[in-house]
Amino acid sequence: MATPTSKSTFKDYCLRSLGFGVIDINVSDAQADDRIDEALQYFAQYHYDGIERMYLKHKMTQAEIDRAAENTTTTATDKVTGSITADWLEGKGFITIPEAVVSVIQVFPFDDQTTNNMFDLRYQLRLNDLYDFSSTSIIHYDMTMKHLDYLSHILVGEKPLRFNQHQNRLYIDMDWTNDIAADEFLVIECYRKLDPDTFTDVYNDLYLKRYAIALIKRQWGANLSKFNGVAMLGGVTMNGEAIYSQAIEEIQNLEEQIQLAYETPVWGMIG
Repeated sequence: MATPTSKSTFKDYCLRSLGFGVIDINVSDAQADDRIDEALQYFAQYHYDGIERMYLKHKMTQAEIDRAAENTTTTATDKVTGSITADWLEGKGFITIPEAVVSVIQVFPFDDQTTNNMFDLRYQLRLNDLYDFSSTSIIHYDMTMKHLDYLSHILVGEKPLRFNQHQNRLYIDMDWTNDIAADEFLVIECYRKLDPDTFTDVYNDLYLKRYAIALIKRQWGANLSKFNGVAMLGGVTMNGEAIYSQAIEEIQNLEEQIQLAYETPVWGMIG
């Protein structure tokens, strides 16, 4: 069996699975490419093997910080009178995110958890309580560090963030002028789509192959249904409705299967 490693070999595999080489598959190349793109999009959106958990970092520039501190103005007009207006300001505090990112979980804290200050509590704990790991219990140290982290969470807090993959913008609600400086790195934890052209084994995924074949089969049935009942040479009659109905049932079963067995829980992708 030839293992598909590119979009073209994947398309050939799907068409052969439908009978190409023995019978004509009445689907154009453009239609087959569209259905494969649709299958890849669905695979990346719902299958846990279609995405990867990533840590991305971005080096801030002064131009980005200056832009984030600005506002855009939107004027709202009363729909009844048409004469009453109000100006609304919206901050530009966002960073452009790569299109492959589908979810942002968190932005790593801006404060430094390591210190060389001898008057810092964490420094004193490590100096006085952890001088000998072989005879000293680290339970007290672990509980103290968790308590300090909790205090930091309550008193300092985390930077609120907002993200929508269709905008490709990560909004961070913070004081852009003082909370971050130029040449500092912004580090995020996110989920990113796998690029099938880089990780070609995606094209050999069993679920993706079955789903793409079903989508192309549905397209085939939809094309044939426009000529339903037309007799071909030799007395053969096209039955596009049957092919279309079979494909619809296969797609429904596959979409049920991905929700039950392969979908990443939504709560795991939300920060």
